[in-house]
This record gives sequence, C-alpha cells and structure tokens, in this order.
Amino acid sequence: MTNFIKSVDERTNLAGTNRLELLLFSLGHDSQTGREEVFGINVFKVREVMSIPDITQAPDMPPSVEGMISLRGHLLPVVNLAKFCALQIDEPPQIMIVTEYNNMMQGYMVHSVDTILRLDWNKVKTPPEMLSEQMGGVVTAVTELDNGRIVMIMDVEKVLADTTQDASSDNWFNDVEAAEKREVTVFFADDSLVARKQIMRTLDHMGFKHVSASNGLEAWEQLKAIAERAETAGQPVANFIQLILTDVEMPEMDGFVLTKKIKADIRFNGIPVIMHSSLSSDSNQNLGKNVGADDYVPKFDPTHLSETIEKNLADADAAPNAQKQLQQK
Repeated sequence: MTNFIKSVDERTNLAGTNRLELLLFSLGHDSQTGREEVFGINVFKVREVMSIPDITQAPDMPPSVEGMISLRGHLLPVVNLAKFCALQIDEPPQIMIVTEYNNMMQGYMVHSVDTILRLDWNKVKTPPEMLSEQMGGVVTAVTELDNGRIVMIMDVEKVLADTTQDASSDNWFNDVEAAEKREVTVFFADDSLVARKQIMRTLDHMGFKHVSASNGLEAWEQLKAIAERAETAGQPVANFIQLILTDVEMPEMDGFVLTKKIKADIRFNGIPVIMHSSLSSDSNQNLGKNVGADDYVPKFDPTHLSETIEKNLADADAAPNAQKQLQQK
C-alpha cells in the first residue's frame, strides 16, 4: 500500500506549475445504479493507505463515523465515506486512507484504491450542482479520465465540518474581535462552499467587506477587472481591495499560480496575499512563501485567521511610512 504514496520532496515540485496528484479510489458499486464511482483526493493530504484495523465504537458520533482508532500515538475518527455520501453499497469497505489536513487526522473507509493520477488544474472543473447535492455536498470538483470516466474530487472541508466540528455554531467565532480599522475589503477565493461560509462569517465578525470567487481562474479574472476599474478611475487597486486571501487547491487555477500572477502584476503592489489552506504542513507553507505569499495560515481557526489578516493589514499600512522615512534620510 505504501507504494501509492510518493515522497513529499518529489510532490513539492508541482507547486507553481498548476498541477496536482490525485489518489483515486472507489467506494464500491452502487446497488441502485450498478455504477462504481471513482473519487479522488489530493495526495498531499494522504498520510498512508492501509487495511482497516479494529475500530473502537464511541458514543455520540455522527452516523457516518464508525468509531476511533489509535494509530502510532494519534487517536483519529474513522469515516465510512459510502455512508457519508448516502450511497447504497453492498460491498464492505476493505481499505482505510489515513489523511492529514487542517492540522487533524482522519481515516476514510473505502472499497479499493486504484492509482495516482497527475493532471493539470485547468482540467479540473466545478461540478454540476445536481451532482454535488447527490453526493451529500462532498464533491468540490470533477475531472475526466482518458477513458471517459468521471473522477469526483472530495471536499475534505465538508467531511471535516460535518464529522468533527460544529462549524455552524456562532460560538466558534466568539473570539474573533471586531477590527479597529473598519474600511477594509478582502478579496478571497476558495472552491469549498463550507470554507467560503466560514471565511465570510469571520470577515463579518471583523466588520470587513468581502468579495469572493469559487476558483483560481475566476479569482484572477475578477482581480484583473478590479485593476482595470482602478486604472480607469485613476486610483491604486489598494483603494478597492486591501487584502487577498486564497485557497491552494482550486479548479482551473490553483492558489500557487494565482499568487504568482498577483505578485507579478505591479498594479497589486502593496496588497498582501495570504494563502489559506487545509494543506497545513511546513513544506506547503514554505511553498507558499516561495511563490510570493506574504503569509500562510492553515484552515480553519477563525481566530488565527482574523489575527493573521489584522497583522498583514497593519504591515501593509506601515510599509509606505517606512519607505518615506528611508527617503527622507
């Protein structure tokens, strides 16, 4: 099973190339349709693939959580993905995919694991709304294989929110303080509906306005339109938006490429770019810095996110004053 997972050093070469690797897996044949749907998860989020160990049942768990296991000192929940997606599968799951993201570990019970697929993000598309709803909202993107089969890419934020966090509770945002600087507009991009709602609630608690996009390409088109509007008005872009927040994994254009494009365009000079991702390892944070990101914050801690936004806005405000002082000396 470990042969499915390549070294992190090799996979990090994909950063900034608008490419990704997916671990393909199946949940089994749907007893109603007879189809075996193919799913995918970013290899960056996969820690290992193994046979399903003994699972300890625990009280008050969501229906799709089979229980808990102890894995090398880590206690993690095990999610039956077929149940989570409300699929009628007669075949029992055989394999567990151990994932790590959002600084948390989970086990996913699946029927079988296929292979690793490397592809361009521009071949990954936003799914039809009906397909996403049929799978319990777990599908965040789709891509087509050479043989015509469709791969559904999982929205891991959705699984995490529904199985381990009460993301709908206002208590989760209680420690987010209203910002002293009120006239701020944040532009953010994220393909996960769950993540977009979490970001919006954080910014609302801070008292900030916000504009959003659901993937990197859409974000870049919107940002260019804002820059053109600013040029027409004879104003800097910073008068329209004061900070950009971007996810890493997004259909059509990922956050690494989006950040590189923003940083290469002088019209966005002085506007901080923060990468906000469930890919929370040190290696991914270093990759974000390498493509020009001003900061990198793991998902999803609304207090940490708000503090990081405040810090970068303060740094952006201080930079022109520091430059003026240097020129006066």
